Amino acid sequence: MEQLVYDNVFESIVDNKDEAADLSFRADLLSALVDLLEDRGWKQAQIAEALEIAQPRVSELIRGKVHLFSADRLIGYLGRLGVRLKPSFEHHKIVCDVEMTEAA
Repeated sequence: MEQLVYDNVFESIVDNKDEAADLSFRADLLSALVDLLEDRGWKQAQIAEALEIAQPRVSELIRGKVHLFSADRLIGYLGRLGVRLKPSFEHHKIVCDVEMTEAA
């Protein structure tokens, strides 16, 4: 029996490598966002207010429904919480610095 090997778990559920890369990036953003919210100890109502979204949308976010959120939307939510992603190219690698401000 042949064993399938993937660099990206999303490659196993979609046929397109670009789509798999996008899903992986969004999953990473969503995971970081949920970790930040859990670290702050906020209830869903507080999250909804801070992100300016309805409570059912917060529930989808917390439950990790990555397919419902674009990368732009997730980056915007992080921005509302005072997080700035700053990608750059250094030493033949793309790196992403994260800056935290006092917002929200």
